[in-house]
Amino acid sequence: MPEPAQPLRRLGFLTIGLFHPDNPAAGHESTLGIIELGEELGFDSAWLRHRHLQFGISSPIAVMAAASQRTKHIELGTAVTPLGWENPLRLAEDLATVDVLSGGRINPGVSVGTPMQYDTLKHALYPGTADVEDFSKTRVTRLADFLSGTPVREFSGKHGVVEEYSSRVEPHSPGLRERLWYGAASMDSAVWAGEHGLNFLTSSVIMPEPEQEPDFAAIQAEQIRRFRTAAAEHAPTAPARVSQGLVVIPTDSATDEQKRRYQAYVDERTPRTQSPQGPRRMLFAQDLIGTSEEIAEQLWAHDGFRAVDEVAFALPFSFEHEDYVQILTDIATRLGPTLGWSRTH
Repeated sequence: MPEPAQPLRRLGFLTIGLFHPDNPAAGHESTLGIIELGEELGFDSAWLRHRHLQFGISSPIAVMAAASQRTKHIELGTAVTPLGWENPLRLAEDLATVDVLSGGRINPGVSVGTPMQYDTLKHALYPGTADVEDFSKTRVTRLADFLSGTPVREFSGKHGVVEEYSSRVEPHSPGLRERLWYGAASMDSAVWAGEHGLNFLTSSVIMPEPEQEPDFAAIQAEQIRRFRTAAAEHAPTAPARVSQGLVVIPTDSATDEQKRRYQAYVDERTPRTQSPQGPRRMLFAQDLIGTSEEIAEQLWAHDGFRAVDEVAFALPFSFEHEDYVQILTDIATRLGPTLGWSRTH
């Protein structure tokens, strides 16, 4: 049996927030209910995936705003918001507004790159500028500057009798910039996040360097190590936070019928984890299924998990609400404590 890693300090979960196109309200309400349950169970954080032109959450900021009014303690994050779809200044206003409403509980997670299937929607997304848009990491640094209060312009003060203007994004929410995360899958991106004072979200998908053997756990651990080194050089006294997001499906309290469905889901997804995928040689982590004791043993043997003390375990995409209730309950009451976690609220 592998030796246990360091105790798990922060326990979170990630959901895609699926809904049926004929009744989207029910799916969104289910997501809010899951977040409320997460708080009741003592989870430290709940994270929302961001999906455009799909049947998952397209506006996680709106969902976080709603969740912030139904909860008091649990932190709320995005994992991740693709900045290719966003204006960083407007996004900064929305994030700061929801952070103020939540009492400082928002953790924005972002990524960059050309939007998926860009040719099919670019003229709807960016009419007139589609071919000159900058989808580089500059979008992240702009967002970070706006969240930190860097002036957007020189002008501020009164204009006329009533209107008063600021030179920075308002509302300003102190501490939000320090809670900005970057979703990185490659070594270069992990290092870049550390160099720019961002927190590091690593998940169940990574992109190895050409010379690296396709060992998911070893590569992920090396990315985390390189991130922390870069972060320490950038700001020696600042915390270099890393959160890992593997898919875990504990079955302790699952019914036999649930176990059959869960195993079928894992079996269907397993082949893609056996070898690098696509031109960028993407590696997918295996979904972890079994009792909490069995999953804990697999995590303790995983070099990537052993390098972190925060997680946002990913919920499977296509399960039912009752399945998520069972899985979250088992994570909070069985798997988390087995990994050394204890609730703080």
